[in-house]
This record gives sequence, C-alpha cells and structure tokens, in this order.
Amino acid sequence: MAGFVVNDAIVKHVGEAMPSAQLIFLRGVLASLLVLGMALALGARRQLQHALHPRVAARAAVDACATVMYLLSLFHLPLGNATAINLAAPLFLVVFAVWFLKERPGAARWLAVAVGFAGVLCVVQPSSDGFNAWTLLCLAGTLFHATRDLLTRRIDPAIPSIVVTLSTAVAVTLLSGAMSLAQGWQPFTPVQLAWLAAASLFLVAGYFLIIQCMRQGEVSLTAPFRYAALLFAVVLGYLVWGDVPNAWAWCGIALLVGSGLYVVHDQRGRTARAQRLALEAQTD
Repeated sequence: MAGFVVNDAIVKHVGEAMPSAQLIFLRGVLASLLVLGMALALGARRQLQHALHPRVAARAAVDACATVMYLLSLFHLPLGNATAINLAAPLFLVVFAVWFLKERPGAARWLAVAVGFAGVLCVVQPSSDGFNAWTLLCLAGTLFHATRDLLTRRIDPAIPSIVVTLSTAVAVTLLSGAMSLAQGWQPFTPVQLAWLAAASLFLVAGYFLIIQCMRQGEVSLTAPFRYAALLFAVVLGYLVWGDVPNAWAWCGIALLVGSGLYVVHDQRGRTARAQRLALEAQTD
C-alpha cells in the first residue's frame, strides 16, 4: 500500500504537465522493463512463457480494465468520492472469500472491514453532490479490483509472482498506450522521465508485494490492511503538500488503525488456538 501511494504522489506531481494516458504508458513501459530485468536476474527466464497462461493473462486483463475504469470515473468524480468507492474493495474481497474460497472470516474480521470502511468515509468525507452516473463506473472498477485479487488465488503456485507482476505491468501499458493514441501526446523532459522511473519502482514493489500477499495470506485477513493506503496518503499529503487532517479525518484514522490492530489481535488468537489444538492432538 505504501508503494502504491508513493507512486500515486509522484504521478500526481508529473501529471500536472503531462496527459494522463501518456504518463501511465511511459510509467508502464519503465515498470515492464524493470520487472523483466528482475525476472531475468531471479532466473525466471524459462518461466516467462507463463505470462500468457490463461489465468495469469485473465488476471492481467481484469487489472488493466479496473485501472481504466477507475481513471475514467476519477476524471468526472470528486477525488474523495472516487477514493471512498475504490477502497470498498476489501468489503467485496471478504464477500468473495466467503462465496468462492469458502473462508470463514468470523464476526471479528467482518467488523474490522466495516469499521475500516467507516474510517475511510470519515477521512475522505465524500460530498453527496459528487455521486452521479460515473459512480457506477467507479464501483465497477472496484469490483474488477476485487475480482483481480480473487483470480490471484487461482494462479498455479508454481508460476513465480514476478511473472504475474510482469503480465500485469504489460497489460496496463498496452491499454494505456491505446488510450494515449486517442488522447494525444506532448513533449516531455528528462526530469519528468526520471520521476516516472522512480514511480515505476514503487509501482512494481506494490504489484509484487500485493500478489505475494494474495497468493499466501487469507483474503479475509489481508483485506482490511488495504485501508492502510489512506494512512500513508495522509502522512505523505502532510509532508509534501502540507495538508492537515481535520477532526473527522483524525477520527477516521483512529478507526483505520484500530481495525488493523483488531485484525492482528484476532489472527494471533486464532494462531495460538490452532497451535494449542495441534499440541494437544500430538499429546493425545
């Protein structure tokens, strides 16, 4: 989440003087080259063919569509509204985990997700006049993001996460490249390209870590930690732009931190009980 937020901050800075589709395409090219280099360095050359595996390609296509849907809606919605809708993904993830993965999150995790989303609303404070037809598109993008993470769990564990990351980076690059042809291009400076190179580093880190997270951790356990993105955004906003949260925002931050700590506490309790039961079974 920190990687994604830092990437967004850099993109916001560069986006003040560059068309959005062109920016995303250039960043995607740099990110794709970086991931390809990492894959080769990790000895995954022979595994690169799995980037076209049906499940890997399906995940990449869903991720690319989710990105486009979110960006298009963001152009027509207040940032607070779009952010609130997009951060509803953990709610969908927990529901999907129950329906498709047969997880049993329990009341504690449901409560953590609900409290976390309430914290998001307190921080972004979406305005009622900002909800319109574009809200549905943003909601569809959120559903696609949740579906992407669900598809991540269906990928063969033998396929390296770096290959899945590469497939995602390339898919987003291709789609944004097509969009840039319609939106148009303009000259860019070496400094802007350097900023985008830095953004690609954080983007790739976010891609890789979230793929690892979704492949190895329980969906209902990891979902509430998506809200940490908002905490990083608040801190970065203060350090870079001097944005100071108001009282409602601080209440939301408290709810976000509380929900995350509650999930950790609940998981520790589950782990301790599981270890105790395993020990008792061995003793018997």
